Amino acid sequence: MKIVCLLASPRGKGNSTTIARRFLDKVKISDVEVRTFSLNKLNYRGCQACMTCKNKLDRCVLKDDLSEVLEAVRSTDILVIASPVYWYDISAQLKTFIDRTYSYLVPDYLTNPNPSRLKPGKKLVFILAQGGDETLYADIYPRYKKIFQWLGFTDDILIRACGVREVDDVQSRKDLLTLADKVAEHVLSGSNK
Repeated sequence: MKIVCLLASPRGKGNSTTIARRFLDKVKISDVEVRTFSLNKLNYRGCQACMTCKNKLDRCVLKDDLSEVLEAVRSTDILVIASPVYWYDISAQLKTFIDRTYSYLVPDYLTNPNPSRLKPGKKLVFILAQGGDETLYADIYPRYKKIFQWLGFTDDILIRACGVREVDDVQSRKDLLTLADKVAEHVLSGSNK
């Protein structure tokens, strides 16, 4: 089993990163290969709308630090994404990655019953950490869930940490740390929901 984790916070010890690392600590067993990328440490550009991935190549034409990340996601079984909520949305680091996943879609993706170039059946664990309560920003995950469904992710789980504003707030939230453990166990068990 392969797991790729994308840490999208500029804070190395932020709340979303802490939850993701707790999840990864739980899944690190002998037959699991884990690769973690801290997006804020990489040098990459956003999608250039050049359409080369639809007209000439089956992947993004840009050659930068995100190339390795896109290839790792292509071959992973489970993708873990961890982002803080900044200005009503995911971090810019993660949004730029997601824009580049446009290259995973086949040229006729709008009419093709199999729009993705990715192997179907991948799992997604989406971690969001926000300072506000649960009534705020509830629209974020459904938007991105739809994108990942298009890309062939058939099983997805949200870990949403609300009310964690300060860098280490999640450390005192046993409910969130326990949830990360349970999600890891669920993913490893191979069950669907």
